[in-house]
Amino acid sequence: MNQYVTGAVIRQLRENNHLTQSELAGKLGVSDKTVSKWETAKGYPDISLLEPLAQIFRVSIAELFSGNAIKNGNISANMMRSKFYVCPVCGNCIHTMGEAVIHCHGVLLTPCQPEEADENHTVTVEQIEDEYFVQGKHDMTKTHHISFIAALSSDKIQMVKLYPEGNAEARFKVNGARQILFYCNRDGLFYLNIKKPIRSTDNVTNQGSYGKNIW
Repeated sequence: MNQYVTGAVIRQLRENNHLTQSELAGKLGVSDKTVSKWETAKGYPDISLLEPLAQIFRVSIAELFSGNAIKNGNISANMMRSKFYVCPVCGNCIHTMGEAVIHCHGVLLTPCQPEEADENHTVTVEQIEDEYFVQGKHDMTKTHHISFIAALSSDKIQMVKLYPEGNAEARFKVNGARQILFYCNRDGLFYLNIKKPIRSTDNVTNQGSYGKNIW
């Protein structure tokens, strides 16, 4: 972990909540001298006290670490604003509905910034009855592969983990899905917006820039 709660943040949050050092100490079961040491950078709160501190200050652990109030634009649970974090060491994929502080293998992860599908990263999306069949035209070797494909709607996410030497494909329930996301272990996260579907039995093909939609 390369970031921990600082004394300046503790003092700021304590004062914002109109608490004295003694009052905060009483709530945590420590001495006021201990709180003073934290705030003057002469010590740090034990990790077991982080959750109680966050509860007292009415903030998240992420806000406690950063010192910044997080305004979560996903308060209405809009999955279209989801964030994805991928560990570069083990490939672990983590999904959140808002800002988060996430470490994996000692690495502080940053949210992936999705790019529009391009000529080197293409997928086809075909509606078959009540499902979307998504297939990627991409290498699936140990060193270069798609590690997951996800379908997003406003109220849910469907996600399929993929593995090297397997097929770059997945099936998702239509259920109002509006966007396909897929992650290349070398080049990052890509997206393809789903247009208003026409069933594949109608034999109509609509091809976008680099993502091919079969509707």
